[in-house]
Amino acid sequence: MTITSQDTLGTLFIFSAPSGAGKTSLVKALLERVQGIEVSVSHTTRAMRPGEVDGQDYHFTSKATYEQMVAEGAFLEHAQVFDNFYGTSRAAIEEKLKQGTDIILEIDWQGAKQVRKLMADTVSVFIIPPSLMALHERLSGRGQDSEEIIERRMRDAQSEMSHYAEFDYLIVNDNFETALAELEAVVLTRRLRIGAQIQRQAALLDDMVG
Repeated sequence: MTITSQDTLGTLFIFSAPSGAGKTSLVKALLERVQGIEVSVSHTTRAMRPGEVDGQDYHFTSKATYEQMVAEGAFLEHAQVFDNFYGTSRAAIEEKLKQGTDIILEIDWQGAKQVRKLMADTVSVFIIPPSLMALHERLSGRGQDSEEIIERRMRDAQSEMSHYAEFDYLIVNDNFETALAELEAVVLTRRLRIGAQIQRQAALLDDMVG
């Protein structure tokens, strides 16, 4: 069954970007500025790392449980990354949306395609750097990778960015504050859609127009 905005108060947002575009920093700042929005916590079969908290960083799941969830259609989207598996719980997302909470999924274009088939009113945003040169500088500035790895990430980024037209909104992260304001505008504008406002402001509207 496809879930629509008539069933929920909250909105499911997909934020996608190539590595180095600054998505993680933008999402962190957005959460500090906007109330009532959360980042989805994925299920994963990989081992918990030092400092991570189950249910906060990920829902750490056995491979058997994960495979059962896949068979039951419990995931909105799921994927294999190297030797580990990841997935987004459909039931958890739907419950949050019905409560009026906006949810952010940080996934790639392939995951976004899976989600859109099941969640008709998902709002998707693609974030890109201002230039390939800027992207290379950001990836190099980390000082953690060899030039060979950086070049591979550049190729992966260009492949990812080739899918920008599949998204609803495109944000260029050149000036951080400008990009953040644009991202916030997308979220706040979505909250003002008439169907959600009729539910949220039912008492006020009854008082105003009877």
